[in-house]
Amino acid sequence: MKTIFLKAVFFLAVISITLSCSKDDEPAPPNYTEENFLEGYLATTGFSQSNEQVINDDNYEFGIEFTPLVKGKITKLKVNLPATRSDLRITIWDKATTTPIRTETVNYSAANTIMAFDIADLDLVKDKEYAITCNSDDWNFRKRTIATPTTYPVTSGNIKIISYKYLMGTTQSYPSDNDNTYYSGDLSFDFIQTN
Repeated sequence: MKTIFLKAVFFLAVISITLSCSKDDEPAPPNYTEENFLEGYLATTGFSQSNEQVINDDNYEFGIEFTPLVKGKITKLKVNLPATRSDLRITIWDKATTTPIRTETVNYSAANTIMAFDIADLDLVKDKEYAITCNSDDWNFRKRTIATPTTYPVTSGNIKIISYKYLMGTTQSYPSDNDNTYYSGDLSFDFIQTN
């Protein structure tokens, strides 16, 4: 009887120590911070060297194709244009199918100002190819001071930019043309890693 009692006490002590140790030994969840690719992209490509503001030109659907290097989510859209636009259409696309995943229409009400627009979080899959575009007749036309092409892809933080794309017109169509000598924008998003 004494042996059974001692075994029971020992067993309870082991369970108690195991439970308290396992709680203390659990690592804290990672604390990821939001990031935005645009500044790094412009610096790496050299497109930050020269900017000409274009206002009231033809309408274009323009933006970039990109891949997240980690699982994450888009939390905000960011825009900086040389003129206001109350109905600026921004689209996130699935590149493989060239279909919209999310469309947001925002009121860009302060020209030459980076405006952030909160959206319902949009989950992105690691290594999947996407695009983000807007449709406007106003943009910042960015290029190198010496007009030479840049080399894609360009990585900025956890976002790899595959190419710059554009298409003339107002319809919501996936841009078919690309260019590596300039960038028209500025359109970007805040991204946060989730794993």
